[in-house]
Amino acid sequence: MDVFGVDIGGSGIKGAPVDLARGELAEERFKVLTPHPATPDAVADCVREVVEHFGWSGGSIGATFPGVVVDGTTRTAANVSKDWINRDAAALLGERLGAPVTLLNDADAAGLAEMHYGAGRGRKGTVIVLTFGTGIGSAVFIDGRLVPNTELGHLELRGHDAEKRASTRAKEDKGLSWERWAKRVERYLLHVENLFSPELFVIGGGVSRKADKFLPLIKGVSAEIVPARLENSAGIVGAAMAASAAGSAPAFAL
Repeated sequence: MDVFGVDIGGSGIKGAPVDLARGELAEERFKVLTPHPATPDAVADCVREVVEHFGWSGGSIGATFPGVVVDGTTRTAANVSKDWINRDAAALLGERLGAPVTLLNDADAAGLAEMHYGAGRGRKGTVIVLTFGTGIGSAVFIDGRLVPNTELGHLELRGHDAEKRASTRAKEDKGLSWERWAKRVERYLLHVENLFSPELFVIGGGVSRKADKFLPLIKGVSAEIVPARLENSAGIVGAAMAASAAGSAPAFAL
């Protein structure tokens, strides 16, 4: 069964139909740049462009959002316009797309995909999926069950939001070498480990494709650290999973 997934990020909006039987994109994803300012209407237009690229008319759509999402309403907006705060974003996107939209936090979506199809599959105990990109997203699982909207990228690290020091954007903006950036990621992981004592960290986001350049440099963390298997497609797959779970004949119980 194919369901459409859209991943809204601070720098890009990408989507594709998803083959839920295999946990893979059914077609090559299509991506557009996130508009600036990333207002609700501007982003909704971009989401429609992504969906229309595929001529999609297959029914419900899953979408992610880079912030806290409660019952389709976006409660925070760290890397997009503050106009998203307390907006019924699921209704806005549904109206723009002419189809039901299930909305959830972007890292939670990536985590769901990794726990069902990827690096976290079959793992018990506490597993934390972290997505490194424009910010740092987090998804916390206890015995496979999601604790939604954790937003651990906003933990304080040396007087700043952690994502301001250890995200991929921070690496790029400050021109950090892999070695210097890995040290920042290491400090962040040690801080999260001190708070949650997870058995496993899954490192996702686009940078997971280059895990060999920085994961071996991280020392002193007791938890196992592995790269995401679905890499930067995890959010799209997780969004499609959420849309399926919300449907009349759900394939997943999330």
